[in-house]
Amino acid sequence: MSQGAGQSGIWIRAGGLGSGKVEGRKVAEGVVEDSAAYGTLGFITGRCIQTALDGLLSFLIFSTLSPLNLYFSPPPFAPFPSHSFSPQTVMLLSRSPTVSKKYSPIPVPSLEHEVRKRSADEGKLFREEFNSLPTGIPEACCEAANREENKVKNRYPNILPGQCSLSHPFRISSPLRLFISSSLIGPKQETVSDFWRMIWEQKSSTIVMLTNLKEKKEEKCFKYWPDQGLWSYGTIRVSVEDVTVLVDYTIRKFSIQNQTGGPKAPRFITQLHFTSWPDFGVPFAPVGMLKFLKKVKTVNPSFSGPIVVHCSAGVGRTGTFIVIDAMIDMMQEEQKVDVFGFVSRIRKQRSHLVQTDMQYSFIYQALLEHFLYGDTELDVSSLEKHIQKLHSRSDNSDITGLEEEFNLLSYLKGFFLKLIFPNNFLLCYYLQKLTTVRIRKDHMRTGNKPINLKKARVLQIIPYDFNRVVLPRKRGQEYSDYVNASYIDGYRQKHYFIATQGPLSITVEDFWKMIWDNKSHTIVMLTELREREQEKCFQYWPSENTVTFENYTIELKTDNVSDAFSVRDFLLTNISEGRKNRLIRQFHFHDWPEIGIPAEGRGMIDLIAAVQKQQQQTGNQPIIVHCSAGAGRTGTFIALSNILERVKAEGLLDVFQTVKSLRMQRPHMVQTVEQYDFCYKVVQDYLDIHSDYANFK
Repeated sequence: MSQGAGQSGIWIRAGGLGSGKVEGRKVAEGVVEDSAAYGTLGFITGRCIQTALDGLLSFLIFSTLSPLNLYFSPPPFAPFPSHSFSPQTVMLLSRSPTVSKKYSPIPVPSLEHEVRKRSADEGKLFREEFNSLPTGIPEACCEAANREENKVKNRYPNILPGQCSLSHPFRISSPLRLFISSSLIGPKQETVSDFWRMIWEQKSSTIVMLTNLKEKKEEKCFKYWPDQGLWSYGTIRVSVEDVTVLVDYTIRKFSIQNQTGGPKAPRFITQLHFTSWPDFGVPFAPVGMLKFLKKVKTVNPSFSGPIVVHCSAGVGRTGTFIVIDAMIDMMQEEQKVDVFGFVSRIRKQRSHLVQTDMQYSFIYQALLEHFLYGDTELDVSSLEKHIQKLHSRSDNSDITGLEEEFNLLSYLKGFFLKLIFPNNFLLCYYLQKLTTVRIRKDHMRTGNKPINLKKARVLQIIPYDFNRVVLPRKRGQEYSDYVNASYIDGYRQKHYFIATQGPLSITVEDFWKMIWDNKSHTIVMLTELREREQEKCFQYWPSENTVTFENYTIELKTDNVSDAFSVRDFLLTNISEGRKNRLIRQFHFHDWPEIGIPAEGRGMIDLIAAVQKQQQQTGNQPIIVHCSAGAGRTGTFIALSNILERVKAEGLLDVFQTVKSLRMQRPHMVQTVEQYDFCYKVVQDYLDIHSDYANFK
């Protein structure tokens, strides 16, 4: 099967038994067809599969977690050997007794208003809309999937593809494999070899995996690739060529070779494995999924066969992913979204696609994120021009592009106003002064308890409950597990940083307990002990010899000063654990005033490099980062660490989304427009120092 140049790719959804096609969309000669032969990420549809564009054989293989479901229809050959297995079902949420009704498409300018309206009352209207969706195909359409010889290929007996929506037979060169399910479930052990043979026969270059191998101790997908070296799966040899681990997803590059009739030339396959999507849940924020979707489109060659997509059951996460992609296309080409209509149509091809009201709501959140902010990613080659634009004033405006971009950070979670013009979004001027993200105090209950507010240096900067650092509780002391500190994600690793305030005299033992319990080896200090005649941080280390804070003794081993920062080495001893000890290195940056920014970026670049080197030598445990309140300077340092790491790895940066992500993890991270501008300045300084990056095209 070939594919026309310029196509974004065909998606094969791997999910259950049978070959379920899923509807896609494409603009042809200026006309948008809801059942076009190709979809954006390439769902194959066609008003009639038999008359697909130019007679191309296309499928959307949705993988549920078993590499593929192979069916025989009818089975003229010997069936697979029977395997004993216990039927495991997917929990399908009960539907509220609502009156089924239809929902009209939403014009893009009304999207924010509609999302806000549906989100009210804990998402009551979202649930009503979700419960009005048709369930899907009837049981009578699942005859092939229910055959005895095919049951072993279904991961879940209550999630089956419909015979009525089977795509054209997928033939592979073996009499025992006549049909491959285009509703691929995430591979099972029994079907791994068939999974790879399908990849080979369909000339697929990209696999999208939306499940983890195990979730809640339950197998969700058989591991269909080797950790290292070369493994054979049936007639297909697979080797791992490269692995890149990022905070939300992992990229694996495979080389595969068909040994049938003698070795064939190897082909290269890219697997993009999204690791931040819990089963039955949704990602923490939609931006990670949107970046992942963009990456999938970027890496898939235009000449390749279908993209294979699989999750666990091939309905929840897979369906959500596909709907987001299709609706972004609709937004761009028709200036409307029709989530309800689209999900209704694809459920006629595979039951239960988009499995929960939470996933249904997440689709809208992702579309709103895309609508409000668009793509703020930059190639490093365009940075200089972008900075010039940020520092210029737009026509009839008293604010610069930098202030406008920074003010966008004020409007998270639906609380923003915009003026809509064709192909443009203009900020309302009277919102200029809003420079903080809406703080969710209902998610800060622990930090806002009176006993814990006493431990806060700044009352407005309290950790969120969902990612606060929890200390081992002391016996008989109910709130002794609290410290004003938040886990923050890095570029490659979750919880790579701990953002915290400068310790108070009453919290210094908690500070050291946090370091000990998190196995940390690195502290970054971005404040002086006193600034403007006020204490900003209690001195938590000795000026010489040792100091003890209850169960922890700290010995100063070395104290060296460089141009921009001091490096101190401490020996931390835990008295309560048999005097076990650990070496801790503190990097104390001196050139950052409480108000303002460092005079130049070179010192910050050197600091980040020194911290990264220390981390590589000590095992990449969480880095403790603090200024005074643990937000402004702390947030800027973490933002720069993540931004520069991405610049080095990909030649790309996204200051806006990096800072927005930090603010969703801890209030007020990167507090001022000057700190925000400093992020751009440091990246430009880095590129000037490392001229290779300045030549990226």
